[in-house]
Amino acid sequence: MNPKWWKESIVYQIYPISFMDSNGDGVGDLRGIISKLDYLQDLGVDVIWVCPIYKSPNHDNGYDISDYCDIMKEFGTMDDFDRLLQDMHSRGMKLMMDLVLNHTSHQHAWFVESRSSKDNPKRDFYIWRKGKNGGPPNNWESYFSGSVWEHDPHTDEYYLHLYSKYQPDLNWENPVVIDKLHEMVQWWLKKGVDGFRFDAIAHIVKTEGYPDAHNPHGTPTVRAYDMFSNLEDVHTLLQNLHDKVLYFYDIMTVGETSGLGPEQALDYVGDGRRELNMTFQFEHMFLDAASAGSGKWDVVPWNLIDLKKIITNWQVVLHNRGWNANYLCNHDQPRSVSRFGNDLFYRIPSAKMLATFTHMLEGTPYIYQGEEIGMTNVAFESIDNYRDVETLNYYEEKRRNGVPEEQIMAAIHKKSRDNARTPMQWNDDDEGGFTTGDPWLKVNSNYMEINAAYAVKDPDSIYHYYKNLIALRKKHKVIVYGEYELLLPEDTEIYVYTRTLEDQRVLVILNFFEREPIIELPQGMLTNPGELLISNYEPQKEEDLGRLKLRPYEARVYLQRLI
Repeated sequence: MNPKWWKESIVYQIYPISFMDSNGDGVGDLRGIISKLDYLQDLGVDVIWVCPIYKSPNHDNGYDISDYCDIMKEFGTMDDFDRLLQDMHSRGMKLMMDLVLNHTSHQHAWFVESRSSKDNPKRDFYIWRKGKNGGPPNNWESYFSGSVWEHDPHTDEYYLHLYSKYQPDLNWENPVVIDKLHEMVQWWLKKGVDGFRFDAIAHIVKTEGYPDAHNPHGTPTVRAYDMFSNLEDVHTLLQNLHDKVLYFYDIMTVGETSGLGPEQALDYVGDGRRELNMTFQFEHMFLDAASAGSGKWDVVPWNLIDLKKIITNWQVVLHNRGWNANYLCNHDQPRSVSRFGNDLFYRIPSAKMLATFTHMLEGTPYIYQGEEIGMTNVAFESIDNYRDVETLNYYEEKRRNGVPEEQIMAAIHKKSRDNARTPMQWNDDDEGGFTTGDPWLKVNSNYMEINAAYAVKDPDSIYHYYKNLIALRKKHKVIVYGEYELLLPEDTEIYVYTRTLEDQRVLVILNFFEREPIIELPQGMLTNPGELLISNYEPQKEEDLGRLKLRPYEARVYLQRLI
């Protein structure tokens, strides 16, 4: 079982620019977070993961860091940060920083020096190459479309950026870079932070020689993620970071490592690997993509059987060997209730059902801000209302290619990262109580009906359902450490699984759709179901538990004693 505090914790993710504005400038800030700590403490979360708050020109909402040891002025000061950390610790909560080690901002002092001349001592802090045949050094495509290479006229060479041109990649082949990054990580740990979410950590190593990727279509750039994702030397570098820095602190670490399955994940999180506590897996985030090569914007209906296969594989493979991080939404993904639930007629029951799903799995549950009140996707009519660089780049590329505006906007409404980044809806005041000024991104117009103030007052709200789920997880070790088993694997509407630890078993029944299927389970599981721990519906009178008819998006969790 190998108990750890971070296995028994519930994490709440804050996207600070959109969480709470304390001074009316339309931008969320650290003092805004401080003002809502009582709300988070009441919810019952243990760890708060704060997205980047470092000094940054903000081309990619803080993931372009210009100074690792300073705070973005829009968010406040280092004194504000110290108070936030102190106030969290006084409430028994922990703080996990979001740290980008793959790249910096183009305004970071290291890069300013690096690009100043070819013989600058920091030239090799980043990845520079000469062009080839009058163009970039290779044909790799960036995550934000276009080449990963940006030409710098001053030195007539190209620098590599896997994301935007404002985010040059650091050169992890340079031992001086590694030492400086280690020093910076230790600086934050000495301040008392309780962990790190390592952004894009799987990309810190690139294929030796930077060869062209196979390009069957002959396009100018090609997705070459296998050239810079999860390469073997990443593990050597992470073990080095662990042994020299992380080992000496009782912290929580999670890596963003897309493009791998559970067996590969064990290379990062397996017991004894000395790398990370857990990773975010992305397989279920591609369920509604038409194909692996079409990208996220080409949306198709997702399939429950596929979701079962993915989640079950991760649950089974990592049991007693590693640890899962369970989520359905974050700052890069659409709102979970709009994507996997029903945000119109069944928003409340489907949001509760999805929460039941993630909190009853083995692994640490992650709640993204607003998920606990059932916030939904947004559908701005004009591209002018969007701020996400990935969304804007997609729009411009498709318009250049002659794709109709209506078709582009339909994809953006479903998949833009701004769906999750609209400001937190605190109450029914102007701008949802997020700010007294003009918000950096428009507030979803449904804030009058969906907001935290209403949710806290309503004992039957999604918010209070989350509180109950969190309390159950803290009370019953079987929910944390129990072994997962999937039942009814071929059922297209109902997801049923158990969690078993010693003489206890938890039975989880989830109807993922609005139809009302009848569930029949083996071994008398429903005729003697045990104690009903939680449900998003009131039990029906005189219902036949041997042959149970589920209501739309119904969720039930039973605790059973094994003889």
